[in-house]
Amino acid sequence: MPSSVANESQFRFQSSRSSRQSSCSSRSEPGATTPTSDVVDKALAELQLQSSSKSELLSATVAKTQRSGWQIKPSKLSLNTHNRIRNIVESLKIKPNPEKPMIPLSIGDPTIFGNLKAADETMKAVLHSVESGKYNGYAHTQGHEAARKAVAKYSAHQRPDEEIDPMEVVLCSGCSSALEYCILALADRGQNVLVPRPGFCLYHTLAEGLDIEVRYYDLLPDQQWRADLVQLEGLIDENTAALLVNNPSNPCGSVFDEKHLRQLIAICERHYLPIIADEVSGSSGNLGSFHSLKAALNPLQIYEHFVFPGSKHLAVSSLTKEVPVLSCGGLTKRFLVPGWRMGWIIVHDRKERLVDAVVGLRNMCGRILGSNTLIQGALPEILAKTPQSYFDGVVDVLHVGIKAYIVEYIFIILFIPQTNATLAYKMLKQVRGLNPVMPNGAMYMMIGVDIERFPAFKDDTHFVQELVNEQSVFCLPGNCFEYPGYVRIVLTVPRAMIEEACSRITEFCDRHFKKDTHAFIEHGLLDEEDLAF
Repeated sequence: MPSSVANESQFRFQSSRSSRQSSCSSRSEPGATTPTSDVVDKALAELQLQSSSKSELLSATVAKTQRSGWQIKPSKLSLNTHNRIRNIVESLKIKPNPEKPMIPLSIGDPTIFGNLKAADETMKAVLHSVESGKYNGYAHTQGHEAARKAVAKYSAHQRPDEEIDPMEVVLCSGCSSALEYCILALADRGQNVLVPRPGFCLYHTLAEGLDIEVRYYDLLPDQQWRADLVQLEGLIDENTAALLVNNPSNPCGSVFDEKHLRQLIAICERHYLPIIADEVSGSSGNLGSFHSLKAALNPLQIYEHFVFPGSKHLAVSSLTKEVPVLSCGGLTKRFLVPGWRMGWIIVHDRKERLVDAVVGLRNMCGRILGSNTLIQGALPEILAKTPQSYFDGVVDVLHVGIKAYIVEYIFIILFIPQTNATLAYKMLKQVRGLNPVMPNGAMYMMIGVDIERFPAFKDDTHFVQELVNEQSVFCLPGNCFEYPGYVRIVLTVPRAMIEEACSRITEFCDRHFKKDTHAFIEHGLLDEEDLAF
């Protein structure tokens, strides 16, 4: 047999013999003891006790974690997040008049009627971005460097004495995302942020779910919606994290002048408050201001703002070096592409007072790993190549007469929102019970409603509901903007539509207006007998 097999057999034999010898030796070893039955019983009892304790512990754990059924609870953040406009609009009991086509003056989307379209250059820029194949992957969470450089150059008017570093630019998924990042970077749970009233309801939506208090400072309708400075300053305490300034205003259409902006800056300087500047309408194209011929031929030198003739938009950051400003902007209004969701934040911090907050701001960008990369890729071309002639062409699309005069090489272009604002203001100013406030910019107008003169309606929300039901004209009630007693209309609809809407509003108000008969009696225009039935 092979030696390996022989060796293996020998090993098995020796192991078996050794095992038997060890066993015999063990049994015969002097002094060895055999466990008694008491010892065995005691050991078994201890084992049973340990097993019982473990079983009870397991049963208690199962009972504690065991669910009797599906009990999925929503997060506190989700339950505390409300869109005021949507909540109010969805509560309306609306059945539009079938005999009259609907005129929605409620939607703040300039593209909704199809009469305002993006420029060919804007569309081609996106096509080039797609075809290049360079922007299908993730970008830097703050955005592609080329896109941030383009925004920095485009926004140079916000800091005229100093270049904006692309690292001070953060690209976001729309201006809404930009505002959320700013609020989250500056405010913690239990702190408060000052926002305008009337104001865009999104500010409240973004803050309330995070237990950040919103404190409203009042805008004064009889002062072109300037802020009530005394009331505003009285709201500030040690927990105030920031002042939010919306200029031009949604929903008011107001544009703050330099004096008023400096007053707001002075308050922030006294109380060491940073400013969140919502200037998305301010960077959306000044289609109603004066442009020199030279500037018109070079759009890169124009820092346009969506304001009407006689008004001028100033970026709040251009007026201060002391107060840090987070400025929010985007493509939304000027380029008529709100659905593309391209917004940005520009950090203006000359004295480096926001260093830690900016770290937090950049951290926020990691939440969604950056904004749409295809639009980022198109951004440099959009901002540089969309010509001034496009904005003039918008008016042609609306079929509204353009009054263009050349005086010393200066063009005066009257853009449709300004034209519609004038038309709506003149028509509604004549309506009893209404008090429109003429805007200076943006695309909105606020109209005061003397609800006491319309006793058929409980409030402005009820007024809007019945206006839809009778006249098929849909405005937004002031309650949507924390400002009851007003309604807001949008001015970007075609001229014929705004005229028809104002005519229907006039008819509606005339039907429901209640005369002040007591005033007539006091002035001798009526006798009490005339009131007898």
